[in-house]
Amino acid sequence: MNNDSMNVSDVATLHRKLDLLLQTGCFLMDCSADTVMIVRNMKRVADHWELDERLLNVYINYNVLMLNYSNNEKSYTKFQKCVKHGIDMDAVTRVSHLTWRAIKYNYDVEKYAEELERIKRMPRHYTPWQVAIAAGFACGGFCIQFGCDWPAFFYASLAAILGFRLRMFLGAKGANSYISICTAAFVSTILAWLSSFISLSPTLAHALPSCVVSDTPWHPLLACALFIVPGVPLINFVSDMLNGHIQTGLIRALNTLLMVIAMVFGITFAIDFCGIDNFVHDLSMVPHHNYIEFAVAAAISAIGFSTIFNTPRRLLPVIAVGGIIAVCCRNFVNLGPSTGNTGLDQGIVIGSLVGSTLISLVCAMATHWFHTPHQCLSIPSVIPMVPGVLMYRALFAFVDMQGVVGEVTVGMHNFIMASLIILVIAVGVAVPNIFVRRMWQNKRKMRYYNLLMQRRREQAIKIRTRQ
Repeated sequence: MNNDSMNVSDVATLHRKLDLLLQTGCFLMDCSADTVMIVRNMKRVADHWELDERLLNVYINYNVLMLNYSNNEKSYTKFQKCVKHGIDMDAVTRVSHLTWRAIKYNYDVEKYAEELERIKRMPRHYTPWQVAIAAGFACGGFCIQFGCDWPAFFYASLAAILGFRLRMFLGAKGANSYISICTAAFVSTILAWLSSFISLSPTLAHALPSCVVSDTPWHPLLACALFIVPGVPLINFVSDMLNGHIQTGLIRALNTLLMVIAMVFGITFAIDFCGIDNFVHDLSMVPHHNYIEFAVAAAISAIGFSTIFNTPRRLLPVIAVGGIIAVCCRNFVNLGPSTGNTGLDQGIVIGSLVGSTLISLVCAMATHWFHTPHQCLSIPSVIPMVPGVLMYRALFAFVDMQGVVGEVTVGMHNFIMASLIILVIAVGVAVPNIFVRRMWQNKRKMRYYNLLMQRRREQAIKIRTRQ
């Protein structure tokens, strides 16, 4: 594209190209890609269509994308809204592959538009009930991480399945997303509370088989609503902030905070409605399951969240291994002789940071093996490390607060610890990915420019042949 005046046909073609670039960017934003990935894919397609990068300006907000193409004579600007904001890792992967194919096979504008539309229309890999069941068992895996027995695992899973399915139903009916989260958290907590009577009632406990009676009847309340954990928005927020996309990162952070607040409101209403006492005060923070049980629980949780994110089935075993690595590494660094375990005894904050950093480095390498974005592998793998017991201790401390200084101290301590752990998990995932991505940047650019040069040589040969 030169700086000379363009005729009507050139202007129409330019508008068409800008429209498709906007559609690509908005679709990636709707699927929860981070800002760096959005910009990278849009510019890759723009270079393929020979739009001068020096004249192309991209503005990305959470709800609006803007493109401007300006030469010395005219300026063309287009906007497009982004309103869905779901999570679809498979679609993110497919769009990334499409931008490379467009260069390799010299897609024209209409061919690219056709392929992009085909990706948009593709159904998800899992049915709503499959996702709900997987999310439920993911919460059951959390429950094992918090120290429950296997009967409590199934009670937590059942409560989470029904709560998650309710959230999906409300979303399909057009309900506000935060109200859906609050309602789902409330219902899941109520169901988990009702399940405790099976084990706490002497009459029922004696009448039912021992395999359905739990020695940890309260634990399902800790995990039944954790399918709401906004892992992808949280890590995208950290990644955007570290990459200089401050405004988009802050909006993602605010959205994450609102989701957490909605979940907390739902759980708090359920606690008050049921008159539940502070049972988490006496729950041990020291894991008492063996490493094999923790590994199984971590794999279940990682796979469960992968289905929520629409991860392809071929990657589920990989993510299961990632969850096992993250959790077992966290536990080894966290635990030690002071708790009667084998490990380095460095505390849960350092353990969470090391576990998330390690799995992020592994996933950074694995992206080239499995041809999928980093976040598709890393985020489900680290979610089993969420500090549920600390979160509930903080919640109960604030709900039952009577103005005593000691209660304020306990509540703030648990809140700060839980927040710090969640933050180091996000940082541990984001930072290694940024460094590794920059290390591979030159190699990616060389591949990219080689494809462009090959395509242009082929075009030149065709022109000479015609002459």
